[in-house]
Amino acid sequence: MQHIFKISTNGPGLYEFSAEVMEFVNKAQLQTGLLSLFVQHTSCSLLVTENADPDVKLDMDEFFTRLVPGADHARMSWLRHTCEGPDDMPAHIKAALTCVSLSIPLTNARPVLGTWQGIYLFEHRHRPHLRSAVGHISN
Repeated sequence: MQHIFKISTNGPGLYEFSAEVMEFVNKAQLQTGLLSLFVQHTSCSLLVTENADPDVKLDMDEFFTRLVPGADHARMSWLRHTCEGPDDMPAHIKAALTCVSLSIPLTNARPVLGTWQGIYLFEHRHRPHLRSAVGHISN
Protein backbone atom coordinates (compact mmCIF):
# COMPACT_ATOMS: atom_id res chain seq x y z
CA MET A 1 0.00 0.00 0.00
CA GLN A 2 1.32 3.44 -0.92
CA HIS A 3 0.36 7.04 -0.29
CA ILE A 4 1.89 10.39 -1.23
CA PHE A 5 1.89 12.87 1.63
CA LYS A 6 1.74 16.53 0.60
CA ILE A 7 3.38 18.84 3.14
CA SER A 8 3.15 22.62 2.74
CA THR A 9 6.07 24.59 4.12
CA ASN A 10 6.57 28.32 4.55
CA GLY A 11 10.29 28.48 5.23
CA PRO A 12 12.98 26.61 7.12
CA GLY A 13 11.95 24.41 10.00
CA LEU A 14 10.33 21.17 11.05
CA TYR A 15 6.80 20.31 9.93
CA GLU A 16 5.20 17.42 11.77
CA PHE A 17 3.02 15.06 9.77
CA SER A 18 2.68 12.21 12.30
CA ALA A 19 -1.13 12.42 12.33
CA GLU A 20 -1.31 11.97 8.56
CA VAL A 21 1.05 8.99 8.80
CA MET A 22 -1.12 7.44 11.54
CA GLU A 23 -4.19 7.83 9.32
CA PHE A 24 -2.39 6.07 6.46
CA VAL A 25 -1.25 3.24 8.75
CA ASN A 26 -4.79 2.82 10.10
CA LYS A 27 -6.14 2.41 6.56
CA ALA A 28 -3.64 -0.38 5.87
CA GLN A 29 -5.10 -2.51 8.69
CA LEU A 30 -1.87 -4.48 9.13
CA GLN A 31 -0.98 -5.66 12.62
CA THR A 32 2.73 -5.89 11.81
CA GLY A 33 4.82 -4.59 8.95
CA LEU A 34 7.23 -1.91 7.91
CA LEU A 35 6.46 1.70 7.07
CA SER A 36 8.91 3.34 4.66
CA LEU A 37 8.88 7.07 3.99
CA PHE A 38 10.85 8.77 1.21
CA VAL A 39 10.93 12.48 0.41
CA GLN A 40 11.08 13.30 -3.31
CA HIS A 41 13.23 16.42 -3.04
CA THR A 42 16.92 17.28 -2.66
CA SER A 43 16.55 20.34 -0.43
CA CYS A 44 14.54 18.96 2.48
CA SER A 45 14.71 15.82 4.58
CA LEU A 46 12.83 13.58 7.00
CA LEU A 47 13.40 13.35 10.72
CA VAL A 48 12.07 11.54 13.77
CA THR A 49 12.51 13.76 16.81
CA GLU A 50 10.81 14.95 19.96
CA ASN A 51 7.34 16.43 19.50
CA ALA A 52 6.61 17.50 23.10
CA ASP A 53 8.71 20.65 23.49
CA PRO A 54 8.56 23.15 20.59
CA ASP A 55 12.05 24.40 21.53
CA VAL A 56 13.48 21.16 20.08
CA LYS A 57 12.32 22.20 16.60
CA LEU A 58 13.77 25.69 17.02
CA ASP A 59 17.10 24.41 18.35
CA MET A 60 17.37 21.82 15.56
CA ASP A 61 16.81 24.47 12.90
CA GLU A 62 19.26 26.87 14.60
CA PHE A 63 21.94 24.15 14.80
CA PHE A 64 21.75 23.38 11.08
CA THR A 65 21.69 27.10 10.21
CA ARG A 66 24.91 27.57 12.17
CA LEU A 67 26.45 24.39 10.75
CA VAL A 68 25.60 25.28 7.13
CA PRO A 69 24.89 29.02 6.70
CA GLY A 70 23.59 30.55 3.48
CA ALA A 71 25.77 30.92 0.40
CA ASP A 72 25.96 34.67 1.06
CA HIS A 73 27.82 34.02 4.34
CA ALA A 74 31.62 34.58 4.22
CA ARG A 75 32.33 31.00 5.35
CA MET A 76 30.45 29.68 2.30
CA SER A 77 32.28 31.68 -0.39
CA TRP A 78 33.66 28.43 -1.83
CA LEU A 79 30.21 27.31 -3.09
CA ARG A 80 29.81 27.05 -6.87
CA HIS A 81 26.08 26.22 -7.14
CA THR A 82 24.46 29.55 -6.32
CA CYS A 83 22.17 30.14 -9.33
CA GLU A 84 19.01 29.16 -7.39
CA GLY A 85 19.64 31.53 -4.50
CA PRO A 86 21.79 31.63 -1.36
CA ASP A 87 19.70 28.98 0.43
CA ASP A 88 19.72 26.33 -2.31
CA MET A 89 23.15 24.68 -2.07
CA PRO A 90 23.15 24.89 1.75
CA ALA A 91 19.75 23.13 1.61
CA HIS A 92 21.27 20.33 -0.49
CA ILE A 93 24.09 19.97 2.05
CA LYS A 94 21.66 19.83 4.98
CA ALA A 95 19.59 17.18 3.18
CA ALA A 96 22.77 15.15 2.58
CA LEU A 97 23.62 15.34 6.31
CA THR A 98 20.18 14.16 7.39
CA CYS A 99 17.79 11.49 6.06
CA VAL A 100 15.68 11.47 2.93
CA SER A 101 14.06 8.17 3.95
CA LEU A 102 12.86 6.53 7.14
CA SER A 103 11.90 2.97 8.06
CA ILE A 104 9.56 2.52 11.02
CA PRO A 105 8.29 -0.88 12.20
CA LEU A 106 4.56 -1.39 12.70
CA THR A 107 3.26 -3.34 15.68
CA ASN A 108 -0.39 -3.65 16.71
CA ALA A 109 -1.31 -1.57 13.62
CA ARG A 110 0.75 1.42 14.86
CA PRO A 111 4.20 2.83 14.09
CA VAL A 112 6.59 1.83 16.86
CA LEU A 113 7.53 5.36 17.88
CA GLY A 114 8.64 6.40 21.35
CA THR A 115 6.36 8.38 23.63
CA TRP A 116 7.72 11.79 22.58
CA GLN A 117 8.66 11.01 18.98
CA GLY A 118 7.07 12.58 15.93
CA ILE A 119 7.66 12.33 12.18
CA TYR A 120 8.76 15.57 10.52
CA LEU A 121 9.62 17.01 7.17
CA PHE A 122 12.68 19.22 7.68
CA GLU A 123 12.47 22.13 5.23
CA HIS A 124 15.83 23.70 4.37
CA ARG A 125 14.70 26.36 1.84
CA HIS A 126 13.42 29.86 2.67
CA ARG A 127 10.50 30.19 0.29
CA PRO A 128 7.25 28.20 0.59
CA HIS A 129 7.11 24.74 -1.01
CA LEU A 130 4.66 21.90 -1.42
CA ARG A 131 6.72 18.82 -0.60
CA SER A 132 5.91 15.20 -1.45
CA ALA A 133 6.84 12.23 0.70
CA VAL A 134 5.95 8.71 -0.42
CA GLY A 135 4.74 6.31 2.24
CA HIS A 136 4.86 2.56 1.62
CA ILE A 137 3.67 -0.20 3.94
CA SER A 138 4.86 -3.77 3.49
CA ASN A 139 4.24 -6.84 5.61
